[in-house]
Amino acid sequence: MRDLARVEIRFAGFGGQGIGLMGRLVGEATGLYEEGKNSVMTQSYGPESRGGASSTDVVVDTEDIDYPKATELDYFVVMSEEAYYKYIPKLKKGGILFVEEDLVTLDDNAKKAKKIFKIPATKIAESLGSRLYANIAMLGFVCANTTGLFSEEAMIKVMKTKIRERYIEKNLEAFKLGKEYKTKD
Repeated sequence: MRDLARVEIRFAGFGGQGIGLMGRLVGEATGLYEEGKNSVMTQSYGPESRGGASSTDVVVDTEDIDYPKATELDYFVVMSEEAYYKYIPKLKKGGILFVEEDLVTLDDNAKKAKKIFKIPATKIAESLGSRLYANIAMLGFVCANTTGLFSEEAMIKVMKTKIRERYIEKNLEAFKLGKEYKTKD
């Protein structure tokens, strides 16, 4: 039987979108700065990390984590269409789906999601001068639209330790813009 305190998250996109960084940031924010939470992050490697679909899983639990892989996703954060089709089968019925709306076209598989959140993360990043900030805009959006997964304070602490100093200001701005983004639905 699955422990109700366990939460499984998959970040997915194509190589170069910073999918691994998203997982590391969330894993550390929850495991180090959220009291009473443990986290484990696993990342796909191989040819998919060089342009094809790639993913990073984060498992968060209030108990010890006995199995580090995500098998039935509570949250699926997807930033490319190829990754959507590859990984959508793992989203559990009633799970939450976060989508880069300009890069992912949904199909009937998305209907199993209890809620679908869409954001133009890449456009937000481009408004800051580089697509490289799309992953962080997405994290801000996830932070704003989940309850208790990770706090803004925890994420900012981790970002300040994991992102190079010369990039931190733009990343913090991307996080803020993602957090403030309001969906059209």
